[in-house]
Amino acid sequence: MRIGLLTEGGFPYLGGDAGLWCDRLVRGLGQHEFDVYAFSRSEAQEDAGWAPLPPQVTRVRTAPLWAAEDDGVVHGRRARRRFMEHYGELAAVLCAPDHGSFDAHAVALPDAHAAGGADEEHRERRGGTHPGGTAGPLPGADLAAPEADRFANALYGLAELARDEGGLVSALRSEPAVRALERACRAPGAGRAAREARVPDLLAVAAHLERALRPLSLDWYGRDGLGAVDLCHAASGGPAALPGLLAHHFFGVPLLVTEYGVRLRAHYLTRPDASPAVRSLLAALHGRLAAETYRRATFVTPGNTHARRWQERCGADRAKLRTVYPGMDAAPFAEVGESPECADPHTLVWAGRIEPAKDLVSLLHAFAEVRKAEPRTRLRIVGVPADAEGTAYLAHCRALAAHLFPDEADGPHAVGDNPVSFEEIGGPDLPTPADAYAAGAVTVLSSVVEGFPVGLVEAMFCGRATVSTDVGAVLEVIGGTGLVVPPRNPRALAEACVSLLRDPARRERLGAAARARALELFTVEQNIAAFNGLYLETVARTPLRRPRLDDTGGLLPFAVPAEAHVPGNWTAGRATPTWARPAAARATATEAAR
Repeated sequence: MRIGLLTEGGFPYLGGDAGLWCDRLVRGLGQHEFDVYAFSRSEAQEDAGWAPLPPQVTRVRTAPLWAAEDDGVVHGRRARRRFMEHYGELAAVLCAPDHGSFDAHAVALPDAHAAGGADEEHRERRGGTHPGGTAGPLPGADLAAPEADRFANALYGLAELARDEGGLVSALRSEPAVRALERACRAPGAGRAAREARVPDLLAVAAHLERALRPLSLDWYGRDGLGAVDLCHAASGGPAALPGLLAHHFFGVPLLVTEYGVRLRAHYLTRPDASPAVRSLLAALHGRLAAETYRRATFVTPGNTHARRWQERCGADRAKLRTVYPGMDAAPFAEVGESPECADPHTLVWAGRIEPAKDLVSLLHAFAEVRKAEPRTRLRIVGVPADAEGTAYLAHCRALAAHLFPDEADGPHAVGDNPVSFEEIGGPDLPTPADAYAAGAVTVLSSVVEGFPVGLVEAMFCGRATVSTDVGAVLEVIGGTGLVVPPRNPRALAEACVSLLRDPARRERLGAAARARALELFTVEQNIAAFNGLYLETVARTPLRRPRLDDTGGLLPFAVPAEAHVPGNWTAGRATPTWARPAAARATATEAAR
């Protein structure tokens, strides 16, 4: 079949979120064809170029999210009236009360992305409330509410205007658009935060709406574009899912949405300095868009239960949800995983990106307690800073390590050595990530913010016993094969590490169980098999949208027949029994036989 793969800031561009995951998915499904529709996030990303593409990628179309070109179309009176009707309706929905409430103190700073886009997760406040502090579903979760239909009608009305008339970009940037937003905020019944919006707030929201609705103006929605695919697979929510919504609206193309990090959740953590009016209106926009995406999708695939809970509270039907764990390549870690005896029994290893969310400060304080109980223990911190903030944090951690652990020497004439080392992968001692995990008997994760813990899975592939903090999807990933302690608790972290350092048999049992669990749940192969099954199930559930006949009058169920990918001259599968052909095709075949 032909898959329309929708991406944002990743595949086929070099680097970016979810790029590695999408590349593995496409390469692993050689029996299908992929048309890639990709959004770029910056000019630098476009200048970096694309990754090498496998032959099953038959088409790539791209569009920038960081810029939009005006098509030069000026709306006439009828088109202007049509735009104001739909845009005004959209603004009225966003200004409705009790949608998009936001509490900046209820959430923490966002975590960065991990390899393959699987780590786009952030910390949420524990308990039964959403970031607005109100119990119950998040904005946009009530799919039966009239507001949801009003939002959908307005959204698709703008898309139809862009298809029929053009000129949507300039209309969204126009002064009448800002005035329509202001009228909606001042209308009776508008929410309190919307009523308090001032001119700078209105300009900021209007600019964000223009950026968010740019995908509506693309020329991707023809019968030779997304209308020709068998299904759309959005690699994330938000802008990447919008083309899939329009393909479903215009042509009935089924939509599959994968979220390894919930986009609505990421939005709650952005713009911390914005006014309450801006936060409220933008939260309503993203909440409504998420709810509409979940409503139209045939399946929604979260990467873990943590994301799944958010999707359910954002309106996703539980019957549509299928958890598919991120797939990782286990081959580079196979040799280490099969040789657990190579580990130094007195060494702890931490590996990952160095940034404040990883809480290396607590790890260093915990290690001070470990040294009191087991003086021979060493700690190897392996990683590089994620950004300038990470660089400053690394310097702070180095200074703290020097303060907590003065260089130690065996005697008065020996050179001292610090039991904590800061290292990078790629050097002579640690040429690969597998070598880093092989260096120690216990792998430690000390994060206060974590999504899907990629480094933890790598340690599990290596058969290492682990000590982790209970954040994000850690408990789900570990599944009883490692020790889990509360975050920001150096004493609990130290006690767990000491218990494993003193019990080699327990380390071996936990490491073996962790490796078996990782090989069963978190490999590339299981990820590809899961999506291939979902593709087939999605198409099987979708009514035939446009019957296709081959040269013999037989029905072709997919845009690309399956036998096209079978080596050799394969023709038998193209013949269809006369009883299975449409009546017109049977009549044609009968006349030909005469």
